[in-house]
Amino acid sequence: MSAELPEGTSAGLHRVARWISRWPLRLPFRVKVRGRERIPRSGPVVLVANHSSLLDGPLLLGMVPRPMVFLIKQEMFSGALGWFLTRIGQIGVRRGEPDRTPLLTAVRVLKGGGVVGVFPEGTRGSGEIDNAQHGAAWLARASGAQILPVACRGTRRPEGSGRRLLPRIDVLFGEPISPAGGKGRAGLVAATETVRNELVALIAELDRQVADRTNDDVRGKRA
Repeated sequence: MSAELPEGTSAGLHRVARWISRWPLRLPFRVKVRGRERIPRSGPVVLVANHSSLLDGPLLLGMVPRPMVFLIKQEMFSGALGWFLTRIGQIGVRRGEPDRTPLLTAVRVLKGGGVVGVFPEGTRGSGEIDNAQHGAAWLARASGAQILPVACRGTRRPEGSGRRLLPRIDVLFGEPISPAGGKGRAGLVAATETVRNELVALIAELDRQVADRTNDDVRGKRA
């Protein structure tokens, strides 16, 4: 078993899941990925992304060219889906409960040189990162991992809209960072705010790129 995945993971099933995420899952969408060259090819990485749809995690799983696991709410781990998530190495987290076990599992993955994905908001929302929990910064500080911010747009269907034909999904990988911060809780809070600010800035940059592309498309149609 690779040290990059939790104990009990099926490496074969993990590869199958990544293949599904990379190809069949993307077929109904037009996916544009920028900044993929910024993904570290080795060493521990905590990937942090905004979260507005159930599609975010599975799509990112196929975009990162390395084995990776996500911290996922424990409610997803039931029945056949729960068995599959466990076998491909995903880590269940009980929201609102003081349980360090999943975080320690994630630290072991990171110290083995792996990649752990975290949605700092802790749940799906607007994707704007109005607040951030401390898990990503804590993991990075505990393992010495770099933090890789990722912005996603288009996975969430706008309110009141019907079914979309080949909706456009845009993903932008940022530069890896090592958030500074002193010791103790004050340092953790400062590191968390650094992560949040980096992700907010990256989302704003992606929105500018998407707006520029849309304007170019409109001008091209008028020409």
